Amino acid sequence: MDTNLTDRLKKRDEQAFRELVDTYGQLVFRTCMGILHDREDADDVAQEVFIEVFRSIDRFRSGAKISTWLYRIAINKSLNYLRDNRRHTESLVPREASVAAISAAVTGDSPLETLQEKEKKKILEQALNALPEKQKIAFVLSKYEDLSYKQISEVMKLSVSSVESLIFRAKQNLQKKLLDCYRKSC
Repeated sequence: MDTNLTDRLKKRDEQAFRELVDTYGQLVFRTCMGILHDREDADDVAQEVFIEVFRSIDRFRSGAKISTWLYRIAINKSLNYLRDNRRHTESLVPREASVAAISAAVTGDSPLETLQEKEKKKILEQALNALPEKQKIAFVLSKYEDLSYKQISEVMKLSVSSVESLIFRAKQNLQKKLLDCYRKSC
């Protein structure tokens, strides 16, 4: 499918572009979400990913997997978005609080339980965001996207042993950061 689809994309076939978005839209969104932790931001960046694909499809190597290329673009666009929009980490708390209230009303959970879950998620996201970039990427691709180490090595252009090492160190760093946070009652 990849070869046929990329050939059609290179011919600027609009139906092929719709197929690309239908087939890989969730993959791109989840990858962006794993790095950005904000649904609106991830949606915006995912759209940018597909615009970039459309613009640069002629540079795509036919022998490569399109999913690997999409992961790379999604990761790079998400990291660039974080660098360019530092404000989004500060605005997360008020938005999360209102989402928690709405969620509690819909699910029937108490607002306190919902806020506690949101707070745990926020702490984990902060710990994940504090990881070195390569560790974060490897961890997100492994745990959020459920990619194998071999697939991650292709996306990140690293050896499998380097990926194993990055994920191992990411887990250690996350454990340390979360343990420190819970000791301090974050």
